[in-house]
Formats: sequence, structure tokens, C-alpha cells
Amino acid sequence: MDLTFMVVLVIALALFFDFTNGFHDTANAMATPIATGAIKPKTAVALAAILNLVGAFLSTEVAKTISGGIINESGPNGVAITPEMIFAGLMGAVLWNLFTWLLGLPSSSSHALFGGLIGAAIVGTWSFGAVNFMVVISKVLLPALLAPAIAGLVAYVCTKLAYSITRRSDPDSGDKLTQKRGGFRRGQVFSSSLVALAHGTNDAQKTMGVITLVLVASGLQQAGTGPHIWVITACALAIAGGTYAGGWRIIRTLGSGLTDVKPAQGFAAESSTAAAILASSHLGFALSTTHVASGSVIGSGLGRKGSTVRWGQIGKISLAWLFTLPSAALVGGLAALLIRTGLVGIIIVAGLGLSAILVMFVISQREVVDHSNAISDVDAVGEAMHIPSKKERDKLAAKARAAEKIAEKAAKRAAETAAARAVAQTALDRADTAVLKAMTKAAAQAQAPKSNAGSKKGKK
Repeated sequence: MDLTFMVVLVIALALFFDFTNGFHDTANAMATPIATGAIKPKTAVALAAILNLVGAFLSTEVAKTISGGIINESGPNGVAITPEMIFAGLMGAVLWNLFTWLLGLPSSSSHALFGGLIGAAIVGTWSFGAVNFMVVISKVLLPALLAPAIAGLVAYVCTKLAYSITRRSDPDSGDKLTQKRGGFRRGQVFSSSLVALAHGTNDAQKTMGVITLVLVASGLQQAGTGPHIWVITACALAIAGGTYAGGWRIIRTLGSGLTDVKPAQGFAAESSTAAAILASSHLGFALSTTHVASGSVIGSGLGRKGSTVRWGQIGKISLAWLFTLPSAALVGGLAALLIRTGLVGIIIVAGLGLSAILVMFVISQREVVDHSNAISDVDAVGEAMHIPSKKERDKLAAKARAAEKIAEKAAKRAAETAAARAVAQTALDRADTAVLKAMTKAAAQAQAPKSNAGSKKGKK
């Protein structure tokens, strides 16, 4: 196959992966503010898309890790990885992304990409030397274990502090007063925006790294150089478009599937997530933003007294995390094995991949999940935690006073009606008594003449 056509095909698939990464990870930034009612669903995904776009231009450190760290660009006999192998790896990542999206599981798009590339590189070259496992361990696996735990711990502490600082009680009796935490809901708009920006600085870079890798592997770019501006722009637009599409199935899982999120929890979780991702992007760690966001949500859930964490759901998500990298590697390796046969293998891989994508899309249409129903449970949580503003409280108080006046008037009218009925009943009773007395007297008088007549006949 013509090298240029193969490069174009790989870039197109890479951008499609970037699109799936966007809608797969929208929930990382926007699930909790949607859950608490801090921001409307459509507004949330639009804001996340814009900030993902901006974040993609802020750093290229992660892209350099992908293009010149995990996969060795050159081997003993020249280039160790070819555009065909990268195509196979991307296919494994895309299929796993869509499969977990269909199930509503917030798995790692990053690990799907790494797994697909690693499997394809090993099978495509029949050598483990195509992969730099030290970089994989130091910049992929260790961050995957440590970042969620650290983010969860920070979210736990922040949630404890938030509830402790804002706790209100009567100074005399010590009774608990109504808590005023409406500010956290407004703060969530800022913290979730920061997460979306951080997501752009990390996840968009991964596709930039893959495209840079294919350009280097095909001899169109010098090894060791960073992504071109057109690559950065294309990847930024792709992930922004995917983010705006909205991963509603995963938003439903993260919004209410792990724990019922309150505004203070959401603010703590998002702040912890953003801090962890931004630090990792600065250090060039190809971090899984999904792992970090999930860890923060769990930590914030544990930090709120009385909160319920659904450990069964967390177990399912953890299994998805565990199997993401090896599963994507397996698919990527199988695709690379077919591609080794030549043009026919590439056509078979492309055909099978497209068929699998279409099948999953058709299945997803049986139960459509979008902004109107993805957060049905989440809406209930948000309504339960609604904290009225002063204007709303004044309106409610006015309505209560008006209702009280209406109730007083109704009670007064009811009392007057009852009194009138009592008077009428008394008069009726008196009339009945008078009639009865009159009838009795009339009957007595009617009997009196008959008695007198009888007595006169007896005397005769």
C-alpha cells in the first residue's frame, strides 16, 4: 500500500480515537457539577469542549512521552514501528473505548491507547524491544496506581475540611442549624472548568504523540521533535468535538453511580482531579484522567459523613481498569498479526473494525442515553440538595405569608358559617319543639269534648 495513503489512514483513525476520547472522558470534568445541579448538561459539555480545545495548546510534554518514549522509534535495523502497526494499535484502542462506552464504564482511554500500541508493536516486530518498558512503568503504570490514590486522599481531606469549616450550630443550645453551602455549587463551575482545561493538557497530547510517531516512523518528521502546529490544532478540534458530543452513559455512572454527590463533595473532587492532572501534564506523565476523576469522587464520598459509596459499582469499574491495557493490547496484537499479511490484512482489519463500530452503535440505539435521560437519577440528587438563594427564599416566604392569610380568611369564614349553622339549628330545634307542643295541646283539646259527652250519657 502507498505509504502516504497509509499515513493519512492512520491520522484519520487517530483523530477518530481522539474524538472517542473526548466523549469518553467528558464525565471526568462534568459529571459531578451536573449531578449537583451546578450547571445544566448541555452548557456543561459546551464549556468542557471549549476548555479542552484551549488546554490542548498549553503543553506538549505528554505528546513527547508518547512519540519518543513508550515506543522506540528506531531499532537495530532502522525504524522499529511502522504506520501499519500504529494503525493496528489504534484499532485496538478505538474498539475498547467504544465497548466500555457502550457499557457505561469510565475506563481509561489512555491505557487503551497504550495497550493497543504496545500489543501492535510487539506482534508487528516480533520483539519486545520495540517497547520501552521502563518508560511504561515509570510514566504509565506507576501514575495509574498512585494518582487515583493521591487524588482520592486529597479529595477526602478537602471534603472533611469543607464540611467542618461550613458547619453551623446554635451557640447557646448547640443545636445544628441549616447549613449554608450554596457557594460550593457556584464554585463547582470553576473547579469543573479547571478539570476540563487540565484534560486538554493531558489527553489531547496522546493523539498528538501518536500522529507524531507515525510521521517519524514514515520518515516525514525527524525523530525527537515535537508535534507540528497543524497536528496540535487537529487534535484539539477532534477532542473538543468529542467532548461536546457528551459521553452521557459514563456521565450517568460517575454522576450518581459511585456515590450521591453533594456540592461540597463535587468541589473537593474536581479541585483534587485538576491538581493531579495538571501536575502530571507538567511532568510528562501520560496519566489516565478517568482513574484520577473516579478516585477523587470516591475519596469525596468517603469524606462526607453519612455518604453511601457503591462498592459493587466501583468493583466493576476497577475490573475495567485492570483489563483495559491487556485487552487493547490483545486486539492491537491480533490486528497487527493480520496486517503482517499485507494489503489484504489491512483491508480485513479496517472492515472488521468498521463493522464492530457499527454494531456497537446500533446496540446503543436500543437504549438511547443523552442529556435528557442520562442524569435522571442525578437530577433527583440535585433537587434533593437544592439550596435556595436569598431571592428564592424571599419569594418562598412571601408565598408562605400569602398562603397563611388565605388560610386565616378561610378559617374565619368557616367559623362564621359554623356559627350561623348553629344559630339556625337552634332556631329550628325551638320551632320543632313549639310545633310539637302545639300539636300535643290540640290533640288533648280534641279528646276533651268526647270525654264530656260520654259522661253526660251515663247520668241519664
